[in-house]
Amino acid sequence: MKKTYYLFNPGRLSRKDNTLKFTPVDESGREGAPKYLPVEGISDLYCFGSLDANSAMYNFLGKHGISVHFFDYYEHYTGSFQAKEYLLAGKMQISQTKHYLSPKKRQFIAARMIEGAAFNILKNLRYYQNRGKDLETCIAYINGFSENISSCMDIPSLMGLEGNIRQCYYGAFDLVLKDHAMEGRSKQPPMNEVNALISFGNMMCYTLCLDQIYHTQLNPTISFLHEPGYRRYSLALDLAEIFKPILVDRTIFRVLNKREVKSGDFDFHVNKVILKESGKKAFIKAFEERLNETIKHRTLKKHVSYKHLVKLECYKLSKHLLGIEEYKPFKVWW
Repeated sequence: MKKTYYLFNPGRLSRKDNTLKFTPVDESGREGAPKYLPVEGISDLYCFGSLDANSAMYNFLGKHGISVHFFDYYEHYTGSFQAKEYLLAGKMQISQTKHYLSPKKRQFIAARMIEGAAFNILKNLRYYQNRGKDLETCIAYINGFSENISSCMDIPSLMGLEGNIRQCYYGAFDLVLKDHAMEGRSKQPPMNEVNALISFGNMMCYTLCLDQIYHTQLNPTISFLHEPGYRRYSLALDLAEIFKPILVDRTIFRVLNKREVKSGDFDFHVNKVILKESGKKAFIKAFEERLNETIKHRTLKKHVSYKHLVKLECYKLSKHLLGIEEYKPFKVWW
């Protein structure tokens, strides 16, 4: 089974036969001990430090279908190298565009996505409500917002409703977390530890969704809930809304409540808080464990990983766009 590899240190990537050789390089230019990665076992690379690689290396990665995702010092996603879009199909592209251009068809898909996100948010809150947290008021508010999804007449109204759900949901974080306070959502930059983890986790979820979209016939630039924009893959933002409560938020609750990530794992600046390398590694370890967990799928009648659930969501959306089966968003059933 192929794995995701995370490169935290700056270094040089080269090829040795059918193996990738990563040589870390420190600020003084001194090389560390190289690490060898078998190319057959790599699905993608996440680079949090500068990477030195030539065009021949990227040709090699492209032939093996290995994606490379890049992030800057402040944990922002900056771009990806993707192999040739070998799965893109004209019929899907036309159908996806038609659904975006039709207000009614676009509204249907966008509403289902908000419906799925709200359901999974409520599932999180009820989980902690059953464990002694006083979340009844927040649950009632979000239930009320959710009942209005079907009555929204346009995308801005849906986005406003989604914003109200998120605001109420994030307000509950202070009750779920033991030793940390969220104190409202802040981003670009995040102002405290919880917000730094949310920003980092959301970025990881967005990149995961982008990578899964790439392995289907969907075009990642044509979206339904978020407005397609320049220089972003907005369909990944759409799908991430559904999976952030299950993949990101549950991981945040775990690493903070179990003290797997501590205050010492953050860099505190005058106007922002960012994760240190130790914090990134601890969060990614928990996030990867979450992705690799398996559940018994009710339709497929077999165990699938959380990571594979994202790809299945892409397939469901594809079937809807091609008129095969109406789209129903992923909702936690356990």
